[in-house]
Amino acid sequence: MLDAGKPDEYPIGLGREVRAGSLSVAVFRASGGRWYALENKTPHAKGGSLAEAIVSGDYLYCPVRDLKIALGSGEVQAPDTGQVRTFDIRVEDNRVRISIPKQS
Repeated sequence: MLDAGKPDEYPIGLGREVRAGSLSVAVFRASGGRWYALENKTPHAKGGSLAEAIVSGDYLYCPVRDLKIALGSGEVQAPDTGQVRTFDIRVEDNRVRISIPKQS
């Protein structure tokens, strides 16, 4: 479990990069208290940072190609295709915790 800091360090609607070794994770605190953690890499060849993406509701808009990505599933919405890896995230004891698999 990765300790990613305190909840108040995350502005609502903005992404923040968190590192777990060589893995970069984009963390988002959405309106309504929802939290999301996705691999911080756009799902296309240009590989931009998702932490810089625009958040609207439960979706991200890729800063490079404007792909619409579901925050919860990481699925790129039609007509585009692709998938972003997601991670379980929760807030407990005033800490943001992300479940990162060992092989990461």
